[in-house]
Order: sequence, then structure tokens, then C-alpha cells
Amino acid sequence: MAVRPLKSYTSRTGRKLKTIHAWNAWLLLGLAVSGIVLYLPALRGATAPVRVALKEGHIWAGLVSIALVLLYLPFLPKHAKRLRGKPAQTANLAIVLLLLLGWSASGVILWLERSMPPGATSFALRMHDWLTWIGVPYAIFHAVTRSRWVRERAAARSKEEEAAERSFDRYDGSRRALVKAGVAAAAALIAGPLAYRWLRRVGEPGGMTAAEVASRSASAGNGQELLVPLPESKPPIGGGAEGQFRIYTVAPIPKFDASAWKFTIDGFVDRPLSFDWKTFAELPRKVQVSDFHCVTGWSVYRATWEGIPLKELLASAGVGAGAKYVKFYSGDGVYTDALSLEQAEADDIMVAALIDGSPIPEDLGGPVRLIVPRMYAYKSVKWLERIELIDAGHIGYWQERGYDVDAWVPGAG
Repeated sequence: MAVRPLKSYTSRTGRKLKTIHAWNAWLLLGLAVSGIVLYLPALRGATAPVRVALKEGHIWAGLVSIALVLLYLPFLPKHAKRLRGKPAQTANLAIVLLLLLGWSASGVILWLERSMPPGATSFALRMHDWLTWIGVPYAIFHAVTRSRWVRERAAARSKEEEAAERSFDRYDGSRRALVKAGVAAAAALIAGPLAYRWLRRVGEPGGMTAAEVASRSASAGNGQELLVPLPESKPPIGGGAEGQFRIYTVAPIPKFDASAWKFTIDGFVDRPLSFDWKTFAELPRKVQVSDFHCVTGWSVYRATWEGIPLKELLASAGVGAGAKYVKFYSGDGVYTDALSLEQAEADDIMVAALIDGSPIPEDLGGPVRLIVPRMYAYKSVKWLERIELIDAGHIGYWQERGYDVDAWVPGAG
């Protein structure tokens, strides 16, 4: 059997590595852009018509990137061997592989969220976010420093410095080194605080904890103080919600005005109901402890909700003949969703006004929001102001854009 010339084999391997590297670089760019667009809460409304397609494209790009990594693995030993004696390039390879491994593992868990326990998806989302805020700046730095223009400029600069070193004595060289050190120190003083704040931002998952909910509610002074929590709510019998709520909206957050606020139940009912804020705040409430799961992967556990069970409100209005579905209207004037009448009769579905003993703030959907614990949070309509019983199914805001009509959380039944 003929033996391939080593030079030819190495050249062929190098070309393959360059091709894999180039394809993965373009995929990483697409993943970074699409991932950041999907992440930013301010863009949820603007990207709503294409959000599902964007998410699918992000997933497929991630799967192709994983395939490229698998294609690279057989070349890894030879590649590592070629980098011996080059510590900077070896370190870069290790960092890139760790980033790709972390992105791939967390991305697959998020992709398979419907078959994963909520705790796993919540952890995977945190990891995915953290790696993105670290990895994208690193990738940009790597791309810039490895560009042909930068390398040519660096080589030219190196030659100039070598010539300068030969023309100046040792004292001048030491003086230049001192000047360089001073410039570096000044840059560190300027960039240090900025880097510190950025690293703190990276370490935070974003959103609002139950303690922050209580703080905002206490300072609201908008009429929600009429809600006096039950003893089971304060202190919360659930021990306090664990996790953070991420704030997502598709329209501007409506401003709560206690003097103008109305809550109605109508449609196919025997007794249409209407409440102003004072009357609603005086309705008998109950307390329940339940988890809260978002379809994007994050969860809040053991939140203590206080409000009126939906089935009790429906019973007060009287379910009329012909009613088959319950439609919910958000005060933002845009968002709607619906449950079948059978689903709406579940014991744990609540029209909630407090969480962990504090009024629900506007950012979190207050003063009143729906809580459907066993379904993903897009069914839990925020700023709830109207319930209508209807005789036919209704396709809600996100269902029109590709989400499932029934949003059952795996293992939450």
C-alpha cells in the first residue's frame, strides 16, 4: 500500500480545518445575532410575527454547528499536535471548544424542553445566557485579532519596533517600556470599572425576584395597598418564591389607575359581572403554592399566590348554555388567550392579585393576572381585565404565531 506524502496529507488536513472553521464562524455569527434578538425583551413585540421561525432557524443553525464540531473531532489530535509550543493558540482552541460544548449541551436541553424537567431547562437557560455574554465578545475579539489586516499591521509594527530597538540605546528602550507600562495602567484604570460592571451583568440572569416584587409593590402607592394579604400569604406558606421572573411584553405595559380600572366577566353567562378596584379588592381570596414555568426555559418555584380561583368566579357569573371556552383579555389591548371550559375548571387556576404576600406589580402583570400553573406562562395572561365565555375556540396571541394551543408543562400535572 502506498504511503501518502506527509506534506500532502498535512496540507489537505489544513484545508479541511480551515473550511470547518469558516463555516462554524458564519454559523456562530448567525446564532449570536438570532440568539440576542430572541433574548432581548424589548424586541418581543416587534419580532412576534417571525419569532417562531427565528427560533426554529436558531435551532437548526445550532444543530449544524454541532455536526461541524463532530466532523472536527477526528482532526483534534493532529491539530493539537501542530499547536505544540504555541500556548496562546492552544489556549484559544481550548476556550472555543469549551464554549461550543457548553452552548451545544445547553442548547439541546432547551430544544428538548417539552421532554425535560423544568429544573434542567432553567439551569440550561442560565448557562446558555452566561456563555453567550462571555463567548460573543470573545469571538469578536478573536475574529478581529486574527483578521489578515490586523496581522499584517502587527507584523509591520513589529518590524518597525525591531528597527527602532537597534537605533536606540538601552536607556531609550527602558524609557519606551516605561511609557508603554503607563499607557497600559491608564487603560486598565479606565476599562477596569467598565469590565467589572459588565461581568456583574453577565452573572445576573435578569428579571425580578420575589423580594424585588415586594419592594416595588411597597413603593407603588397606586391603590394596591387595598389588598391586605391573608395570614397564609405573609409570611408566604411556600417559603418564598425561588428564581427570577423575566419581564416579557409584546406591547407597552399598561399603567394601573385604580379610579378607572374595571374587571368584567361576560359572554355566555347567566349574570354578567363588573367590578371596580375597590370592590375587586374586597372579594374573598384564597392562597395556593405553585411553580411558574416559561416556555423559554426559566422557572420560578414555590411561589405563594393569593387571589380568586377561576372556577369560583365562573360559578358566580353562572356558566350559560352554549359556553365551551373561556377567553381572557389583557389590559394592554393586544394580548388574548383561552382555555376550554373543562380546563378552566381546574382547582389551581387562579385570578391572582398577590405573590408572596405582596401585590403583583405592573411589570409582573399586576394588578391582576391569570395563573395557570400546569401550563407554560404564555397562557397566564397579564394585566387581566376581562373574561368572556364563548361558544367556539379562540386562537390566542402566541398561538397565531406558531405556539401550541395547549401548553402543558411536562411533569407538572
